[in-house]
Amino acid sequence: MIEVNGLVKRFGNAVAVDNISFTVKAGEVVGFLGPNGAGKSTTMKILTCFISASEGSASVGGYDCFKHPLEVRRQIGYLPEQTPLYNELNVIDYLSFIADSHSVPAKVKRSRIGEMVETCGLKRMVHKDIGELSKGYRQRVGLAQALIHDPKILILDEPTSGLDPNQIVEIRELIKSLGEDRAVILSTHILPEVEVTCSRILIISDGSLVGEGTPDQLRKHLQGQELFDLRIKGDKNEIESVFLTQDWISSHEILGTELNGIHRFKLNLIPPMVGEDSGERLYDLSVSNSWKLLEMKRGGATLEDVFKDLTTREAGLN
Repeated sequence: MIEVNGLVKRFGNAVAVDNISFTVKAGEVVGFLGPNGAGKSTTMKILTCFISASEGSASVGGYDCFKHPLEVRRQIGYLPEQTPLYNELNVIDYLSFIADSHSVPAKVKRSRIGEMVETCGLKRMVHKDIGELSKGYRQRVGLAQALIHDPKILILDEPTSGLDPNQIVEIRELIKSLGEDRAVILSTHILPEVEVTCSRILIISDGSLVGEGTPDQLRKHLQGQELFDLRIKGDKNEIESVFLTQDWISSHEILGTELNGIHRFKLNLIPPMVGEDSGERLYDLSVSNSWKLLEMKRGGATLEDVFKDLTTREAGLN
């Protein structure tokens, strides 16, 4: 539903976006990460038709962003980091105005406003002027205006900015549910938010796309291996001997021994072929050797480690 091919944006001699390509399909929430000045905001502005590209193409909902900007804007719900709100209007009047601007049919407008008030937790604020609202509630109004016309494509810039911890959890769950049948691209600097909300991540640095994949895929690329912590009940020497015979276990370390013959191990594994899962291989190994596998946890690099690595070196992931 969002397709970007060879996108370039120059401001004079400066290249803000340098030949990036990606897609966002219906049914996925894609995180768009990048440090300040990386080209992230410029890309978002191109997708929402606020500025044009220097080269390349971008389409949203099947419409070219450069040739059919009005059609693109009808397809999307956009939440900028600083939503331009009308402080003198109350919440209901503002949402009614936005619904009219999107040509929401009169017969469904009232119900749509009611749905947005309920969905975004605005019931106690509907008759208050927007200028009286806290930053968190203003952000909720911004999200409601992005959803009022039931768009199939959402472009969200820092959607949880200014919200308290409980509100953040609620909005994250809302975004995940919206992403079940919509294409959602989410720009944020909050890495844990991306990890719990997004099914796929794009990382941009110095105008170039340097990383793309699920959180697990990005961590695997950084490490070149997978890390597991295990708690196993069995004979320690026998367990270690078996580990040494497995060519896909590159190394192991015993972390400690508990009561009743329970041992804790850390294993470094060579990533499996496509279609295989390391956790399943470890489980099968335990069963075949009659070990009691009490606990198995994936370890390794954090998303923050990946982000730092990719945005501080010249070469990206392929």
